[in-house]
Amino acid sequence: MEYTVIILLLFIIILITEKVNNLQAQVRSMKFTLEQIGNQIGVPEHPVNNELRFLVSEGKKIEAIKEARRMFGLSLKEAKQYVEAL
Repeated sequence: MEYTVIILLLFIIILITEKVNNLQAQVRSMKFTLEQIGNQIGVPEHPVNNELRFLVSEGKKIEAIKEARRMFGLSLKEAKQYVEAL
């Protein structure tokens, strides 16, 4: 009985993990599409980008990452990638 429950829980965890990974891939795809559309129609970049660039130029990359996380609700990894892409 215990093994059945453990196997069932593992299966559910694997299924949920797969679904989350699929959703993350879809979000990345949508983000790319939105960026392309924004570039084509001339949507200006977010005003905080200038502040983030300034922080990086002052050697305050960690503060820039923290600010990106605060402004956009990004994970640490996403904020680091965002700041590095600037």
